[in-house]
Amino acid sequence: MPTKSHFKTLVPGASGNAGTLEVIAPFDGSAIGSVELADAATVETALTTAAALHADPSKRLPAWERIAILRKAAELLADRAEAFALESAREGGKPLIDSRAEIARAIDGIDGCIEELRTQHGDEIPMGLNPASANRLAFSSHQPIGPVLAYSAFNHPVNLIIHQVFPAIATGCPVIVKPASDTPLSCFRLVELLHEAGLPAEWCQAIAIKDRDLATATVGDSRVAFFSFIGSGKVGWMLRSKLAPGTRCALEHGGAAPVVMDTTADLATAATPLAKGAFYHAGQVCVSVQRIFAPGSVIPDLADRLAAEAAKMMVGNPTLEEIAIGPLIRPKEVDRVEKWVEEAIAAGAILHSGGKRISETCFEPTILINPPADSHVSKQEIFGPVVCLYTSDSVQDSIRAANDVPFSFQASVFSRDMDTILKAYRELNALTVMANDHTAFRVDWMPFGGLRESGLGVGGIPHTMEDMQVKKSLILRSPPA
Repeated sequence: MPTKSHFKTLVPGASGNAGTLEVIAPFDGSAIGSVELADAATVETALTTAAALHADPSKRLPAWERIAILRKAAELLADRAEAFALESAREGGKPLIDSRAEIARAIDGIDGCIEELRTQHGDEIPMGLNPASANRLAFSSHQPIGPVLAYSAFNHPVNLIIHQVFPAIATGCPVIVKPASDTPLSCFRLVELLHEAGLPAEWCQAIAIKDRDLATATVGDSRVAFFSFIGSGKVGWMLRSKLAPGTRCALEHGGAAPVVMDTTADLATAATPLAKGAFYHAGQVCVSVQRIFAPGSVIPDLADRLAAEAAKMMVGNPTLEEIAIGPLIRPKEVDRVEKWVEEAIAAGAILHSGGKRISETCFEPTILINPPADSHVSKQEIFGPVVCLYTSDSVQDSIRAANDVPFSFQASVFSRDMDTILKAYRELNALTVMANDHTAFRVDWMPFGGLRESGLGVGGIPHTMEDMQVKKSLILRSPPA
């Protein structure tokens, strides 16, 4: 696949622009591409187009045509998988080995949209159960909710677009997508791929917006039927407050994923997945392992095993085969992580390993033991390659400490005792609890989402498709025979 370095706004009929967004590789700061910025007139054109498509039933794409387009898109992405992985690694900083896995998962996600579309169905609504419902037959079917507006994040620049955009296409909703300013190139490539697969360009429009006021105003437009947001909680909750009456939404924010461990846990098998879950993509994952609560007798051995795993993970240029941990998305994020680690150590945390920046853009995988409960690394989402281990006197104390943050996303428990596993499942504040696995496990057909400050709604391909449709009912009345 030829590497395209500049993209124009993908809004048919739009002529204006607000300049150019330069895209910088997070590892070395090199310029790797650019995207035309949308102005207010361009956004208006996109919204008008999307609303008109949904309002005219004659323009809607039948299910068989949507399936054919999605199949072709999956084929095209499979043919260009290596090029997409390399460009995604360069743009977002996720190591090539993990970017390849992301592309494979993206192809499977498209297949998931097709499977859900082929198997979803309405329901018969019982009638004749009382005199008022006599002589009636009722059923429901799925219909598209209307124009979808998707604002995406940087950390999975291909797969997040699959999660937000492709369910909209599958359900027959026109969609406008605004990728993260740090990683717009992967999004624009995917949207162009959809058009190449046969999707009329009006059905999926891509815009880059730098003007925050314009981005906020777009979210509040009454023509938006569904708003999908992946990003920081501060921004997501603010944007939700701007939605027009009737606009539905799904928000996916961050977390501070906890792990509860007891004395029966098998440390030999736990260390590898925990290290992967903590340091994968330099910790820039909303469900990465951040806080591990374990008995004092377990902590020293666990810390040594995690450090041994971290030592195997080479840090550096994410486009190289041997690299396991890439850069943080911006140098200022390295500054922040460094500051938080130093603050925790100054307040009494034990630095077991790591703890230093490697360069302007990279930070060592770091293990801290017993940072204070009120430190940033204990209370906030670190979003960096840092994991904290806490000494806990009991499973109950571990659960209590794990729940003592305003986030609730995914969690895990390591134990060979079923009662402990079930207790953790019942009592941990999380939508999903893993047993003997890291907190970042996910497949795209499972429910995935944050509770409390971590988000609103449930993601995963089938669940997102459900959100982007309405179940419309028909009730037939017939006189008695």
